[in-house]
Amino acid sequence: MTDAGPTSRHNGHANGDPGSASRVGPPSAGVPRPWWIYQGTGRPLHDVSLEEILPPPPPWRTFHGVSPDPADGLEAGARASTSELLENGEGEAPTEPPAPPEDEQDAARRLGAAPLGMRSEPEEADVVNAALILRRPLLVTGRPGTGKSTLAYRISRELGLGRVLRWPITTRTTLRSGLYDYDAVGRVHAAAAGQAADAELHEPGPEDIGDFLQLGPLGTAMLPHRLPRVLLIDEFDKSDIDLPNDLLDIFEAGEYAVPELVRIRSRRPAVRVLTDDPDRSTVIASGRVRCRAFPIVVITSNDEREFPPAFLRRCLQLRLPDPDADRLAAIVAAHLGRADDPRALDLIQMFLERSRLEGGLAADQLLNAVYLVTSQAQVPGPEWEELLHAVWHRLDAAGPKP
Repeated sequence: MTDAGPTSRHNGHANGDPGSASRVGPPSAGVPRPWWIYQGTGRPLHDVSLEEILPPPPPWRTFHGVSPDPADGLEAGARASTSELLENGEGEAPTEPPAPPEDEQDAARRLGAAPLGMRSEPEEADVVNAALILRRPLLVTGRPGTGKSTLAYRISRELGLGRVLRWPITTRTTLRSGLYDYDAVGRVHAAAAGQAADAELHEPGPEDIGDFLQLGPLGTAMLPHRLPRVLLIDEFDKSDIDLPNDLLDIFEAGEYAVPELVRIRSRRPAVRVLTDDPDRSTVIASGRVRCRAFPIVVITSNDEREFPPAFLRRCLQLRLPDPDADRLAAIVAAHLGRADDPRALDLIQMFLERSRLEGGLAADQLLNAVYLVTSQAQVPGPEWEELLHAVWHRLDAAGPKP
Protein backbone atom coordinates (compact mmCIF):
# COMPACT_ATOMS: atom_id res chain seq x y z
CA MET A 1 0.00 0.00 0.00
CA THR A 2 1.14 3.48 -0.73
CA ASP A 3 1.42 5.94 2.12
CA ALA A 4 0.22 8.78 -0.07
CA GLY A 5 -3.34 10.01 0.14
CA PRO A 6 -5.86 9.45 -2.67
CA THR A 7 -5.27 11.24 -5.92
CA SER A 8 -7.67 13.84 -7.19
CA ARG A 9 -9.41 11.72 -9.85
CA HIS A 10 -10.46 8.14 -10.26
CA ASN A 11 -13.25 6.32 -12.06
CA GLY A 12 -14.16 9.61 -13.70
CA HIS A 13 -14.98 11.38 -10.42
CA ALA A 14 -13.30 13.66 -7.93
CA ASN A 15 -11.86 12.20 -4.77
CA GLY A 16 -10.91 13.94 -1.55
CA ASP A 17 -8.58 13.06 1.26
CA PRO A 18 -9.42 10.07 3.51
CA GLY A 19 -10.37 12.44 6.32
CA SER A 20 -13.34 13.62 4.29
CA ALA A 21 -15.16 10.49 5.49
CA SER A 22 -16.32 12.56 8.45
CA ARG A 23 -18.02 15.04 6.14
CA VAL A 24 -20.66 12.72 4.72
CA GLY A 25 -23.74 14.70 3.71
CA PRO A 26 -27.32 13.63 3.14
CA PRO A 27 -27.93 10.81 0.66
CA SER A 28 -28.03 11.94 -2.95
CA ALA A 29 -28.79 9.17 -5.44
CA GLY A 30 -26.48 9.15 -8.42
CA VAL A 31 -24.00 11.66 -6.95
CA PRO A 32 -20.70 10.20 -5.61
CA ARG A 33 -19.26 11.43 -2.35
CA PRO A 34 -15.79 13.03 -2.55
CA TRP A 35 -14.17 10.40 -0.35
CA TRP A 36 -15.45 7.32 -2.19
CA ILE A 37 -12.98 4.90 -3.74
CA TYR A 38 -15.60 2.36 -4.77
CA GLN A 39 -18.16 4.28 -6.82
CA GLY A 40 -20.80 1.55 -7.18
CA THR A 41 -20.97 1.81 -10.97
CA GLY A 42 -19.50 -1.57 -11.84
CA ARG A 43 -17.16 0.13 -14.31
CA PRO A 44 -13.41 -0.46 -13.83
CA LEU A 45 -11.12 2.31 -12.62
CA HIS A 46 -9.36 4.17 -15.40
CA ASP A 47 -6.27 6.39 -15.49
CA VAL A 48 -5.45 5.37 -11.93
CA SER A 49 -4.85 2.21 -9.89
CA LEU A 50 -6.31 1.23 -6.55
CA GLU A 51 -2.83 1.32 -5.03
CA GLU A 52 -2.60 5.04 -5.81
CA ILE A 53 -5.91 6.03 -4.21
CA LEU A 54 -6.32 3.62 -1.30
CA PRO A 55 -5.27 5.24 2.00
CA PRO A 56 -2.93 3.29 4.28
CA PRO A 57 -4.66 1.05 6.83
CA PRO A 58 -5.26 2.13 10.42
CA PRO A 59 -2.35 1.21 12.73
CA TRP A 60 -4.42 -1.53 14.34
CA ARG A 61 -5.17 -3.09 10.93
CA THR A 62 -1.64 -2.97 9.50
CA PHE A 63 0.03 -6.28 8.62
CA HIS A 64 3.58 -6.96 7.41
CA GLY A 65 3.49 -10.35 5.73
CA VAL A 66 6.08 -11.05 3.02
CA SER A 67 6.44 -13.83 0.47
CA PRO A 68 9.41 -16.09 1.26
CA ASP A 69 12.02 -16.85 -1.36
CA PRO A 70 12.00 -20.64 -1.85
CA ALA A 71 15.61 -20.54 -3.09
CA ASP A 72 16.72 -19.10 0.22
CA GLY A 73 14.68 -21.49 2.36
CA LEU A 74 13.73 -18.65 4.70
CA GLU A 75 13.01 -19.63 8.24
CA ALA A 76 10.99 -17.69 10.81
CA GLY A 77 13.97 -15.63 11.98
CA ALA A 78 14.97 -14.65 8.48
CA ARG A 79 11.41 -13.62 7.67
CA ALA A 80 11.26 -11.47 10.77
CA SER A 81 14.50 -9.73 9.80
CA THR A 82 13.13 -9.08 6.33
CA SER A 83 9.99 -7.51 7.79
CA GLU A 84 12.07 -5.28 10.08
CA LEU A 85 14.14 -4.01 7.15
CA LEU A 86 10.99 -3.25 5.19
CA GLU A 87 9.39 -1.40 8.09
CA ASN A 88 12.51 0.76 8.28
CA GLY A 89 12.12 1.67 4.62
CA GLU A 90 14.96 -0.53 3.40
CA GLY A 91 13.91 -2.46 0.32
CA GLU A 92 10.53 -3.41 -1.11
CA ALA A 93 8.27 -6.12 0.28
CA PRO A 94 8.28 -9.35 -1.74
CA THR A 95 4.62 -10.19 -2.26
CA GLU A 96 2.46 -12.68 -4.12
CA PRO A 97 1.96 -12.27 -7.89
CA PRO A 98 -1.09 -10.22 -8.93
CA ALA A 99 -4.43 -12.00 -8.77
CA PRO A 100 -5.53 -13.93 -11.85
CA PRO A 101 -7.96 -12.09 -14.14
CA GLU A 102 -11.62 -12.37 -13.26
CA ASP A 103 -13.35 -15.54 -14.39
CA GLU A 104 -15.27 -14.08 -17.33
CA GLN A 105 -17.97 -16.75 -17.37
CA ASP A 106 -18.51 -16.58 -13.63
CA ALA A 107 -18.59 -12.76 -13.69
CA ALA A 108 -21.05 -12.76 -16.61
CA ARG A 109 -23.38 -15.05 -14.70
CA ARG A 110 -23.26 -12.76 -11.69
CA LEU A 111 -23.08 -9.32 -13.29
CA GLY A 112 -24.44 -9.76 -16.79
CA ALA A 113 -22.78 -9.03 -20.09
CA ALA A 114 -22.97 -5.23 -19.63
CA PRO A 115 -22.52 -2.82 -16.68
CA LEU A 116 -25.61 -2.36 -14.55
CA GLY A 117 -26.14 1.13 -15.95
CA MET A 118 -26.89 2.77 -12.61
CA ARG A 119 -24.99 3.60 -9.44
CA SER A 120 -25.40 1.80 -6.14
CA GLU A 121 -27.44 3.48 -3.44
CA PRO A 122 -25.33 5.97 -1.43
CA GLU A 123 -25.82 4.00 1.77
CA GLU A 124 -24.37 0.89 0.09
CA ALA A 125 -21.34 2.72 -1.31
CA ASP A 126 -20.76 4.43 2.06
CA VAL A 127 -20.50 1.13 3.93
CA VAL A 128 -18.45 -0.60 1.23
CA ASN A 129 -15.92 2.26 1.20
CA ALA A 130 -15.77 2.34 5.00
CA ALA A 131 -15.00 -1.40 5.05
CA LEU A 132 -12.38 -0.91 2.34
CA ILE A 133 -10.60 1.92 4.18
CA LEU A 134 -10.86 0.35 7.65
CA ARG A 135 -9.85 -3.12 6.40
CA ARG A 136 -12.87 -4.70 8.05
CA PRO A 137 -15.12 -7.55 6.82
CA LEU A 138 -18.46 -6.54 5.32
CA LEU A 139 -21.54 -8.45 6.53
CA VAL A 140 -24.25 -8.14 3.85
CA THR A 141 -27.79 -9.18 4.73
CA GLY A 142 -31.10 -9.10 2.86
CA ARG A 143 -33.69 -11.30 1.22
CA PRO A 144 -32.50 -14.04 -1.17
CA GLY A 145 -31.92 -12.63 -4.64
CA THR A 146 -31.24 -9.02 -3.66
CA GLY A 147 -27.67 -9.08 -5.01
CA LYS A 148 -25.62 -9.82 -1.90
CA SER A 149 -23.17 -12.21 -3.59
CA THR A 150 -23.09 -10.06 -6.72
CA LEU A 151 -21.69 -7.18 -4.66
CA ALA A 152 -18.35 -8.99 -4.26
CA TYR A 153 -18.00 -9.38 -8.03
CA ARG A 154 -18.96 -5.76 -8.65
CA ILE A 155 -16.33 -4.56 -6.15
CA SER A 156 -13.66 -6.74 -7.73
CA ARG A 157 -14.47 -5.62 -11.27
CA GLU A 158 -14.60 -1.92 -10.42
CA LEU A 159 -11.37 -1.94 -8.41
CA GLY A 160 -9.53 -4.25 -10.80
CA LEU A 161 -8.81 -6.94 -8.20
CA GLY A 162 -9.16 -9.98 -10.44
CA ARG A 163 -10.69 -13.33 -9.66
CA VAL A 164 -13.07 -13.47 -6.70
CA LEU A 165 -12.24 -16.14 -4.12
CA ARG A 166 -15.58 -17.75 -3.22
CA TRP A 167 -16.04 -19.82 -0.05
CA PRO A 168 -19.53 -21.38 -0.06
CA ILE A 169 -20.71 -22.25 3.45
CA THR A 170 -22.67 -25.34 4.50
CA THR A 171 -23.51 -26.87 7.87
CA ARG A 172 -20.36 -29.03 7.56
CA THR A 173 -17.96 -26.18 6.77
CA THR A 174 -15.06 -25.72 9.19
CA LEU A 175 -12.42 -23.04 9.53
CA ARG A 176 -9.77 -25.45 8.29
CA SER A 177 -11.71 -26.17 5.08
CA GLY A 178 -11.55 -22.45 4.26
CA LEU A 179 -7.84 -22.23 5.12
CA TYR A 180 -6.47 -25.39 3.52
CA ASP A 181 -7.07 -29.05 2.70
CA TYR A 182 -4.53 -31.75 3.46
CA ASP A 183 -5.00 -35.11 1.75
CA ALA A 184 -3.25 -37.32 4.28
CA VAL A 185 -4.82 -40.49 2.87
CA GLY A 186 -3.68 -39.66 -0.64
CA ARG A 187 -0.18 -39.05 0.62
CA VAL A 188 -0.07 -42.42 2.36
CA HIS A 189 -1.36 -44.17 -0.77
CA ALA A 190 1.24 -42.39 -2.90
CA ALA A 191 3.96 -43.45 -0.47
CA ALA A 192 2.72 -47.05 -0.56
CA ALA A 193 2.71 -47.04 -4.35
CA GLY A 194 6.27 -45.71 -4.34
CA GLN A 195 7.34 -48.39 -1.91
CA ALA A 196 5.90 -51.11 -4.09
CA ALA A 197 7.55 -49.71 -7.20
CA ASP A 198 10.96 -49.31 -5.61
CA ALA A 199 10.71 -52.34 -3.32
CA GLU A 200 11.91 -50.08 -0.52
CA LEU A 201 10.26 -49.47 2.83
CA HIS A 202 10.43 -45.87 4.03
CA GLU A 203 8.30 -43.27 5.74
CA PRO A 204 6.71 -40.67 3.48
CA GLY A 205 9.18 -37.80 3.61
CA PRO A 206 8.47 -34.13 4.01
CA GLU A 207 9.60 -33.41 0.47
CA ASP A 208 6.27 -34.63 -1.00
CA ILE A 209 3.85 -32.98 1.40
CA GLY A 210 3.25 -29.94 -0.81
CA ASP A 211 1.70 -32.16 -3.48
CA PHE A 212 -1.09 -33.05 -1.05
CA LEU A 213 -1.82 -29.67 0.51
CA GLN A 214 -3.93 -26.96 -1.12
CA LEU A 215 -4.95 -23.61 0.34
CA GLY A 216 -8.67 -22.83 0.39
CA PRO A 217 -10.33 -19.53 -0.50
CA LEU A 218 -9.73 -18.00 2.94
CA GLY A 219 -6.16 -19.31 3.10
CA THR A 220 -5.41 -17.90 -0.36
CA ALA A 221 -6.95 -14.51 0.48
CA MET A 222 -4.67 -14.24 3.53
CA LEU A 223 -1.45 -14.65 1.55
CA PRO A 224 0.82 -11.56 1.48
CA HIS A 225 -0.70 -9.84 -1.56
CA ARG A 226 0.29 -6.32 -2.56
CA LEU A 227 -3.34 -5.46 -3.31
CA PRO A 228 -6.26 -6.99 -1.41
CA ARG A 229 -8.04 -10.03 -2.82
CA VAL A 230 -11.82 -10.13 -2.80
CA LEU A 231 -13.13 -13.00 -0.66
CA LEU A 232 -16.82 -13.94 -0.83
CA ILE A 233 -18.00 -15.98 2.18
CA ASP A 234 -21.40 -17.02 0.84
CA GLU A 235 -24.51 -17.89 2.89
CA PHE A 236 -22.72 -17.63 6.22
CA ASP A 237 -25.93 -18.19 8.19
CA LYS A 238 -25.76 -21.88 7.18
CA SER A 239 -22.54 -22.30 9.16
CA ASP A 240 -21.95 -24.29 12.30
CA ILE A 241 -22.54 -22.26 15.46
CA ASP A 242 -18.80 -22.10 16.23
CA LEU A 243 -17.53 -20.87 12.85
CA PRO A 244 -18.13 -17.11 13.44
CA ASN A 245 -16.03 -17.21 16.61
CA ASP A 246 -13.39 -19.36 14.89
CA LEU A 247 -12.98 -16.67 12.25
CA LEU A 248 -12.36 -13.90 14.78
CA ASP A 249 -8.73 -14.76 15.47
CA ILE A 250 -7.93 -15.02 11.75
CA PHE A 251 -9.50 -11.64 11.01
CA GLU A 252 -7.79 -9.95 13.96
CA ALA A 253 -4.34 -11.54 13.71
CA GLY A 254 -4.19 -11.56 9.91
CA GLU A 255 -2.30 -14.84 9.95
CA TYR A 256 -2.68 -18.58 10.44
CA ALA A 257 -0.58 -21.71 10.85
CA VAL A 258 -0.58 -24.97 8.91
CA PRO A 259 0.27 -27.54 11.63
CA GLU A 260 1.37 -30.19 9.12
CA LEU A 261 4.06 -27.79 7.88
CA VAL A 262 4.96 -26.41 11.30
CA ARG A 263 5.91 -29.93 12.43
CA ILE A 264 8.49 -30.34 9.66
CA ARG A 265 9.83 -26.76 9.59
CA SER A 266 13.28 -27.78 10.85
CA ARG A 267 13.70 -30.13 7.85
CA ARG A 268 11.70 -28.15 5.29
CA PRO A 269 11.53 -24.47 6.23
CA ALA A 270 9.85 -23.61 2.90
CA VAL A 271 7.25 -25.75 1.14
CA ARG A 272 5.46 -25.01 -2.12
CA VAL A 273 1.71 -25.74 -2.04
CA LEU A 274 -1.25 -25.23 -4.36
CA THR A 275 -3.63 -22.31 -3.85
CA ASP A 276 -7.33 -21.87 -4.58
CA ASP A 277 -6.47 -20.09 -7.83
CA PRO A 278 -6.32 -22.49 -10.80
CA ASP A 279 -2.79 -23.49 -11.76
CA ARG A 280 -1.27 -21.29 -9.04
CA SER A 281 1.05 -22.23 -6.17
CA THR A 282 2.83 -20.42 -3.38
CA VAL A 283 5.61 -21.01 -0.86
CA ILE A 284 4.87 -21.23 2.86
CA ALA A 285 7.77 -20.64 5.23
CA SER A 286 7.93 -22.29 8.66
CA GLY A 287 4.30 -23.37 8.34
CA ARG A 288 2.84 -19.88 8.84
CA VAL A 289 1.02 -17.45 6.54
CA ARG A 290 0.70 -13.73 7.29
CA CYS A 291 -1.24 -11.31 5.13
CA ARG A 292 -0.02 -7.93 3.94
CA ALA A 293 -3.07 -6.33 2.30
CA PHE A 294 -6.08 -7.47 4.32
CA PRO A 295 -8.62 -8.96 1.90
CA ILE A 296 -11.94 -7.34 1.03
CA VAL A 297 -14.21 -9.82 2.78
CA VAL A 298 -17.89 -9.90 1.75
CA ILE A 299 -19.94 -12.16 4.03
CA THR A 300 -23.52 -12.80 2.92
CA SER A 301 -26.43 -13.84 5.13
CA ASN A 302 -30.14 -14.37 4.49
CA ASP A 303 -31.00 -13.36 8.07
CA GLU A 304 -31.73 -16.95 9.06
CA ARG A 305 -29.75 -16.70 12.32
CA GLU A 306 -28.07 -14.26 14.67
CA PHE A 307 -24.31 -13.93 15.05
CA PRO A 308 -22.28 -13.42 18.26
CA PRO A 309 -21.79 -9.79 19.33
CA ALA A 310 -17.99 -10.21 19.22
CA PHE A 311 -18.22 -11.20 15.57
CA LEU A 312 -20.61 -8.38 14.67
CA ARG A 313 -18.33 -5.86 16.37
CA ARG A 314 -15.56 -6.70 13.92
CA CYS A 315 -17.74 -6.35 10.83
CA LEU A 316 -19.41 -3.45 9.07
CA GLN A 317 -23.04 -4.32 8.39
CA LEU A 318 -24.98 -3.57 5.23
CA ARG A 319 -28.57 -4.54 4.50
CA LEU A 320 -29.59 -4.59 0.84
CA PRO A 321 -33.21 -3.58 0.18
CA ASP A 322 -35.46 -5.26 -2.37
CA PRO A 323 -34.70 -3.78 -5.82
CA ASP A 324 -37.20 -1.24 -7.16
CA ALA A 325 -38.51 -1.01 -10.74
CA ASP A 326 -35.55 1.03 -12.01
CA ARG A 327 -32.97 -1.36 -10.58
CA LEU A 328 -34.87 -4.40 -11.86
CA ALA A 329 -34.92 -2.83 -15.34
CA ALA A 330 -31.17 -2.26 -15.09
CA ILE A 331 -30.64 -5.90 -14.05
CA VAL A 332 -32.70 -7.13 -17.00
CA ALA A 333 -30.75 -4.87 -19.37
CA ALA A 334 -27.39 -6.08 -18.00
CA HIS A 335 -28.24 -9.77 -18.34
CA LEU A 336 -30.61 -9.87 -21.31
CA GLY A 337 -30.49 -6.47 -22.99
CA ARG A 338 -34.28 -6.40 -23.22
CA ALA A 339 -35.34 -3.87 -20.61
CA ASP A 340 -36.98 -1.64 -23.25
CA ASP A 341 -39.15 -4.49 -24.54
CA PRO A 342 -42.78 -3.67 -23.57
CA ARG A 343 -43.25 -7.27 -22.49
CA ALA A 344 -40.26 -7.00 -20.13
CA LEU A 345 -41.58 -3.72 -18.69
CA ASP A 346 -44.98 -5.31 -18.06
CA LEU A 347 -43.32 -8.28 -16.38
CA ILE A 348 -41.33 -5.99 -14.06
CA GLN A 349 -44.54 -4.38 -12.80
CA MET A 350 -46.21 -7.78 -12.42
CA PHE A 351 -43.14 -9.06 -10.60
CA LEU A 352 -43.15 -6.20 -8.10
CA GLU A 353 -46.82 -6.80 -7.30
CA ARG A 354 -46.33 -10.56 -7.01
CA SER A 355 -43.25 -10.03 -4.82
CA ARG A 356 -45.31 -7.94 -2.39
CA LEU A 357 -47.96 -10.68 -2.21
CA GLU A 358 -45.45 -13.51 -1.77
CA GLY A 359 -43.32 -11.75 0.84
CA GLY A 360 -40.36 -11.19 -1.48
CA LEU A 361 -39.08 -12.82 -4.68
CA ALA A 362 -35.56 -13.05 -6.12
CA ALA A 363 -34.37 -11.02 -9.10
CA ASP A 364 -33.29 -14.18 -10.92
CA GLN A 365 -36.94 -15.28 -10.89
CA LEU A 366 -37.75 -12.16 -12.88
CA LEU A 367 -34.90 -12.91 -15.31
CA ASN A 368 -36.32 -16.40 -15.86
CA ALA A 369 -39.75 -14.99 -16.69
CA VAL A 370 -38.40 -12.26 -18.97
CA TYR A 371 -36.27 -14.76 -20.86
CA LEU A 372 -39.22 -17.12 -21.30
CA VAL A 373 -41.53 -14.48 -22.73
CA THR A 374 -39.07 -12.45 -24.82
CA SER A 375 -37.35 -15.47 -26.37
CA GLN A 376 -40.63 -16.47 -28.06
CA ALA A 377 -42.01 -14.97 -31.26
CA GLN A 378 -45.52 -14.95 -29.80
CA VAL A 379 -46.73 -13.51 -26.52
CA PRO A 380 -47.67 -16.49 -24.28
CA GLY A 381 -51.33 -17.40 -24.18
CA PRO A 382 -53.69 -17.96 -21.24
CA GLU A 383 -51.43 -20.66 -19.81
CA TRP A 384 -48.84 -17.96 -19.05
CA GLU A 385 -50.41 -17.12 -15.70
CA GLU A 386 -50.06 -20.72 -14.56
CA LEU A 387 -46.43 -20.75 -15.65
CA LEU A 388 -45.76 -17.58 -13.69
CA HIS A 389 -47.07 -19.31 -10.56
CA ALA A 390 -44.39 -21.96 -11.07
CA VAL A 391 -41.58 -19.53 -11.91
CA TRP A 392 -42.47 -16.95 -9.26
CA HIS A 393 -42.91 -19.34 -6.36
CA ARG A 394 -42.43 -18.34 -2.76
CA LEU A 395 -38.93 -18.61 -1.30
CA ASP A 396 -40.03 -20.14 1.99
CA ALA A 397 -41.61 -23.46 2.90
CA ALA A 398 -45.16 -22.13 2.60
CA GLY A 399 -45.25 -22.69 -1.15
CA PRO A 400 -47.09 -20.61 -3.73
CA LYS A 401 -50.30 -18.89 -2.81
CA PRO A 402 -53.42 -20.16 -4.59
